[in-house]
Amino acid sequence: MPKRTRSTLRRTLVIAAVAALTAVFLTPAGAQATPRESRPVYSYADAIRESVWVDTGLDEDRDGRTDRVAADIVRPAEPARQGRKVPVIMDASPYYSCCGRGNESQRKTYDARGRVVQMPLFYDNYFVPRGYAFVGVDLAGTNRSDGCVDVGGRSDIRSAKAVVDWLNGRARAYTSRTGGTPVRAGWTNGRTGMIGKSWDGTIANGVAATGVKGLRTIVPISAISSWYDYYFAQGAPLYDGGPAELAGYVESDGARAHCAAVQRRLADGSPRSGDRTPLWNERDYVKDAGKVRASVFLVHGMQDLNVRTKHLGQWWDALAKHGVERKIWLSQTGHVDPFDYRRGAWVDTLHRWFDHELLGYDNGIDREPTADIERHPDQWVTSAAWPPRTTRTTVLHPASGARAGVGTLGLRPAAGTETFTDDPRLSETDWAAHLTTPTPEKAGFLTAPLTRGLRLSGSSRVTVTATPTTTSAHLSAVLVDLGPDTIRDYADSAEGITTLTDRTCWGASTAGDSACFKETGARTAAVDYTVFSRGWADLGHHASLDKGVPLTPGKPYTMTLDLAATDHVVPAGHRLALIVAGTDRDLIDPPPAAGPTLTLDLSGTSARLPLAGGAAAFARAMSGSAPALAPAPLSGVRAPHAVRHLPAA
Repeated sequence: MPKRTRSTLRRTLVIAAVAALTAVFLTPAGAQATPRESRPVYSYADAIRESVWVDTGLDEDRDGRTDRVAADIVRPAEPARQGRKVPVIMDASPYYSCCGRGNESQRKTYDARGRVVQMPLFYDNYFVPRGYAFVGVDLAGTNRSDGCVDVGGRSDIRSAKAVVDWLNGRARAYTSRTGGTPVRAGWTNGRTGMIGKSWDGTIANGVAATGVKGLRTIVPISAISSWYDYYFAQGAPLYDGGPAELAGYVESDGARAHCAAVQRRLADGSPRSGDRTPLWNERDYVKDAGKVRASVFLVHGMQDLNVRTKHLGQWWDALAKHGVERKIWLSQTGHVDPFDYRRGAWVDTLHRWFDHELLGYDNGIDREPTADIERHPDQWVTSAAWPPRTTRTTVLHPASGARAGVGTLGLRPAAGTETFTDDPRLSETDWAAHLTTPTPEKAGFLTAPLTRGLRLSGSSRVTVTATPTTTSAHLSAVLVDLGPDTIRDYADSAEGITTLTDRTCWGASTAGDSACFKETGARTAAVDYTVFSRGWADLGHHASLDKGVPLTPGKPYTMTLDLAATDHVVPAGHRLALIVAGTDRDLIDPPPAAGPTLTLDLSGTSARLPLAGGAAAFARAMSGSAPALAPAPLSGVRAPHAVRHLPAA
């Protein structure tokens, strides 16, 4: 359970008071005891379906009137008839018309009067009968909304925040996109929870970072916390594309005709140099974590190579610093929704989370373990706190071994050098497959076989001191679990799942909106090694992310790489390995200079790892002998594939 701060104690008292009220207002007639779970007592078929257009106060498309964003609403009819108010679950998305949501790419559909018929995903089917309203918001510049897409900037965030303000009586909305009758949200108590995967979850992060009143909780799934870190890793470009291209991909035809100036600003403000410009500072929600009032239930795939877990780690740590109530799920998948890898448990947990946070029910979820972690495919463990309270930053040092390029990793500092030459044709899987063999494109460092398992929980950092032969160079650092295992095949196109033909139903259905979805199973791979954390950087940004500089060949530079957050156990009998190399093919772009050779100064190179039990646990795990390594290729998942740079399913 998270540390109880003054704000969380006050929140507990508020929840207790709300629980007493909801026992009266949101339970069926005749119920006496304080409820612990909302029940499907309301008709989904008879639910009220309506659309409003909320005024954002901006005029991004420069048409002389303030932009309005469309909010499609599905809410139970019975509470409204009885004068009772309901809370809101909201998903603000750019994908409702262009790309679809979920594993089956569902889009919004409408009847002849413009009322929503199908709302993607199961949220409305499941929660509306249980006394919630569901609101699906089209971000500015998408589907039926005015304005322009600005990819995580002011317009994106204002699109959703304005709706939260309207739900709490602080903004204006109308019955049509132009003109229309003003409409108030008199049917809601204003208590709002935002949810969504990828870009949708990113918007939830951004709105929470404004500190808007009425937003009680967010559930960001595989979400971005800083858009700079979506496009760059400490100055190194993360494959091609930029926010202007992304805006063009999702915006409506009407927006495309009026938003050229916005796209130019996006392109001009995000040069491929890797410099952190003012555009990126505006789209950094981590710096505003201190404004967050909402609780946060984070969900992420630890092998997500689209929205990489650096986003998770830095957001989680910033929220912890400010005492925000938090919960977390970590899976072995890539960019996958928990509905598609742990469906039953996910729906139950989400249901109880919203009941607690929005209805105020004392169902005990706040007293349960903070973290659920997938240790093997479909095998989950819990952790009372995350990272565990015994976690200590432990500094490990690489050292040269008997063969060049195949060194050791341990607690004692070492001297010496290792050299590698960047080969942009190769990826982390090529490096790891030849960990036991000297190859010119990487330097590898391995522990002896562990006599006890080692758990790494949180974010690692690798400091590298390197001397380049060219005026530019990129660096990669990856952590590897060297040993046989069966893992989810995150490098497959479905990123660790396979879609089956049978369907299961989660809520009520209508003719136009089914609550039944295709089942999924785990797609697995037998491997000899697992890459479980990664980090990249442009050495030219060693002094500052604000401005990269040309390197002086022959001069040493020191830079610390931030590795992606993870929770991984290297079991007894396996080895922990660190690889330092150049371009990680399809995960970062090569540097401008071709084929730089870098010489590592091992005395200035180290890895700071979050180990449960700290250095003492590492020392105990190193108490065995170290048999010689056979120089043979190892098998793993296929190489990471180049995908369109799009934070979506």
